[in-house]
Amino acid sequence: MPLLARLAAEVGPRVRLVTQIMVAPLYHPVLLAEEIATLDIVTEGRLVFGAGLGYRAEEFDYFGVPYRERAPRMDEALVLLKKLWTEDEVTFDGRFWSLKGVRPHIKPLQSPHPPIWIGAHSLAGAKRAGKFGDAYATPPETRPHEIAERFEAVREPQPLRRNVLVADSREEAIVEYARVAKGRYLTYVQRGLDLYSGDELERDFIRTVEEHAVLGTPEQVTQKLLELVRTFPVDPLLVRPQWPSMTNKETLAAIERLGRDVVPALRAAQPASGVPLASATGGDR
Repeated sequence: MPLLARLAAEVGPRVRLVTQIMVAPLYHPVLLAEEIATLDIVTEGRLVFGAGLGYRAEEFDYFGVPYRERAPRMDEALVLLKKLWTEDEVTFDGRFWSLKGVRPHIKPLQSPHPPIWIGAHSLAGAKRAGKFGDAYATPPETRPHEIAERFEAVREPQPLRRNVLVADSREEAIVEYARVAKGRYLTYVQRGLDLYSGDELERDFIRTVEEHAVLGTPEQVTQKLLELVRTFPVDPLLVRPQWPSMTNKETLAAIERLGRDVVPALRAAQPASGVPLASATGGDR
């Protein structure tokens, strides 16, 4: 949140900022409500609140929060957050938190509150988004058949995230993606995110991830992204061109190439959602 507050002073007025993704069950809802409301004011109403369950048991141990309780804590927190953002006085008696006559002293700028995106890899997470949130922030690792399944559980259109790497050839993109991203995938597995096995990633990294990663020439990347947004009701389209192993120079070059070689074709597309992709790839969203 301090980082987004700092970035809010630098980016243009059409840029929205997203907490993608905060581990909501680790926070007391009163504190989280105040901090998100403050950040919404600092960003002049351009904040999206992204929240998720978390998947690392040791993080919950650090905070003294039982890992097995993270799902019901998340649900209760989301109910309580909305009350704290919209009511002048809150009385609440839940399983985990009880409030009596609490009067929030700060409210979000957006009414009734910042959009709530729920991030999750499971179908249950998508259903949680449909019940408690405003959107399901589809993870970049979600395969096409899983996108269809999860979009059925939530209101549409929905945010769709993809990992993207653009190069002069697909072969070059594959080699570069393995160089910059493989270590992070392995770290996810080591930390308990069981989307893949370490053996699969070590044995054939690209074959394991190619169903969701968008890799290739500008034309190939554009075509793949267009297939997705013409198949599914997407709004907005979010792309990740950067990994921790990349230098600042490499990151800037990747962003500039996307803007130059891919974004113009997406702006001209007619997506299934009916929402112009200009807003999803560098405009209002």
